[in-house]
Amino acid sequence: MAVHESLEEGARLFHIRRYDRALEEFLKIDASQFDVVDNMELAYYLGLCYTRLNRHDDALLYLEQVVTAALDPLRVYQCRLTLAYIYVITGRSKLAEFELGRLMNGGYESIQIYTTMAYAAWAQKQFQKAVDFYEKALDMDENNATALNGLGYILADSDTDSTRGIKLCRRAVDKRPQNPAYLDSLGWAYFKNGEISEARIWLRRAFELAPHEREIKKHMKIVVGEG
Repeated sequence: MAVHESLEEGARLFHIRRYDRALEEFLKIDASQFDVVDNMELAYYLGLCYTRLNRHDDALLYLEQVVTAALDPLRVYQCRLTLAYIYVITGRSKLAEFELGRLMNGGYESIQIYTTMAYAAWAQKQFQKAVDFYEKALDMDENNATALNGLGYILADSDTDSTRGIKLCRRAVDKRPQNPAYLDSLGWAYFKNGEISEARIWLRRAFELAPHEREIKKHMKIVVGEG
C-alpha cells in the first residue's frame, strides 16, 4: 500500500474509533516520502491516536509539532486544546492554562475552553476563578453536562452553596445517568449538604460503575466507610 493510501486508511480507522489499528497503520508510513503538509497530517493523527490510547508523552511530541508548524488554524486550535487536556489530567495545570490562554488571546471561545480552564483553575485551588469559567461555559450552553457537574461540585465541595450544587449535579446526572464522575459529584454534594442517606445512594452507584477511580474511592471511604 502506498504511503498516501496508508495515511488515508489510518485516518479512516481513526474516525471509526479503531485507534490501536489506526496507530499501527500510521507507524508503517515512511515519513521521508512526505512533504511538510503530509508530515503535519501524519503528526496530527499520531498525536490524536496516542491521546486516545492514553500514551500522553508520545502524544505531546506530535501535537507540539502541529502547533509549531501552524499550517492549519483549525488543527492548531484542536491540538492546543488537546495539549491542555493532557496537561490537566497529568497534573500540569499551569501549562494547560498557557495553552488555553493562547487560544483565548487568539480570539477563540468555546465551552470546551472554558470548562478546561475551569478544571485547571480548580486543580490549583483557585475556586472562584474555576466558578467564573464554569459560569461562562453555562452562559454559552445552560445544559452543558460538563459545566453543570463541575460547577455543582465546586459549589458543594467549597461549602459555597451546596443546595445549588446539588441542583446542578442532579441536572448533569439526568443528562448522563451512567457517568460515574457525575454520580460521585451528586453524592458528594448531598454529603456536603448533610444529607448522608441520599449521599450513600449516589456514591454507591458511582462506585459500582468505577470501583478503581481514586476520587470515588476516597468519597466512599469518608461517607460509607468502604472503598
